[in-house]
Amino acid sequence: MKQIVFIVIAIIGIGNIFAQTPEEKGLEIAKSADLADQGFESSEVKLKMILRNKQGQESTRLMDSKTLELQVDGDKSLIVFNSPKDVEGTSTMTFTHKESPDDQWLYLPAIKRVKRISSDNKSGPFMGSEFAYEDLSSQEVEKYTYKYLKNDNLGNEACQIVERYPVDPKSGYTRQVAWYNVSKGYRIEKIEFYDRKNALLKTLTYHEYKQYLGKHWRAGEFKMVNHQTGKETQLLFKDYAFKTGLEDNDFTQNSLRRVGR
Repeated sequence: MKQIVFIVIAIIGIGNIFAQTPEEKGLEIAKSADLADQGFESSEVKLKMILRNKQGQESTRLMDSKTLELQVDGDKSLIVFNSPKDVEGTSTMTFTHKESPDDQWLYLPAIKRVKRISSDNKSGPFMGSEFAYEDLSSQEVEKYTYKYLKNDNLGNEACQIVERYPVDPKSGYTRQVAWYNVSKGYRIEKIEFYDRKNALLKTLTYHEYKQYLGKHWRAGEFKMVNHQTGKETQLLFKDYAFKTGLEDNDFTQNSLRRVGR
């Protein structure tokens, strides 16, 4: 009888050795999401940005966005504003880095100058929207530490909920809570952003997902709601194209000026 008890205790002990901590499980989910979306190489898409104030008044902007996938470091992206007239030609470029602060630049056609965005300003609003400059970066695993919270449903979708903490001390967020849809390529369905005082600041929800190339999930709509100001920003995406042949030389300060003309 004692021998059986010892065997049971030994089995329980082995199970505990291999049990994942919430931090390990959170990291595993983030790595799975990254792996699931690898291989798109490059992409281009047209966007409509709708800014909505607390009273419901709206203004609209049209943009083009390009992304170059990189394996050694984070992705590169470039966004160009096409309308209205007061922002036409304004463009921004982001080099996301896995283990160091991102590099970002803004081209202002009125003064024909490229301005580097300092790390201190990356928590500021992107072109008056509810998205911060740091929200433009690609979702690199190394940019956060993680903690798995629980499984839960979001609408009809079963999700794994993970809390993630920005590594960058100059981030405008203390933490984010992300809903990963495991059955559909670990795509993210929702993110809650908490400010430096650990109060809920914004919620980003993803809608109208479509799958491209049999693998890559992309949302047709982002909706960012600022709970502290009552403002919203809606991004609508159309005409996605992948493997478009973009290269490193399409993402330089000279190319930033060129596309902004």
